[in-house]
Amino acid sequence: MEEYEKLLDEAYVKVKPIISSKGFERFEVPKVNIQVIGNKTYIENFLQICNYIRRQPEHVMKFLSKELAAFSKIENERLILNRKLQIFQVSEKINLYIREYVTCRECKKPDTTLVKQDGLIFINCLACGAKHSLGRN
Repeated sequence: MEEYEKLLDEAYVKVKPIISSKGFERFEVPKVNIQVIGNKTYIENFLQICNYIRRQPEHVMKFLSKELAAFSKIENERLILNRKLQIFQVSEKINLYIREYVTCRECKKPDTTLVKQDGLIFINCLACGAKHSLGRN
């Protein structure tokens, strides 16, 4: 039994911590890269952000369009918003999306999926198993 505990202690020393040396969690969303041309705002790395948070671009686009009160469309790998916006406005709404639709309310981890069931959308955590209703689609 002592040998097992010794091996377990050695394993704990070798395992990398979830929080990095900088104090940030392992989940760091790429910084929003926008370009404003006339009255349009282009999120250049939109698909990269969607892939990183593992969400459908159409769902994120719908959320941003509603929250930023701007018609939007996906063209190539970027999102075009028909409104002149600043980077902090877009970043704030993407962070809100992540809090509402990506991060688990119980364990605060981003390891979640969205599941439709009986006309409702649920956020299902793959890390802790929690399941929360997000309302109707």
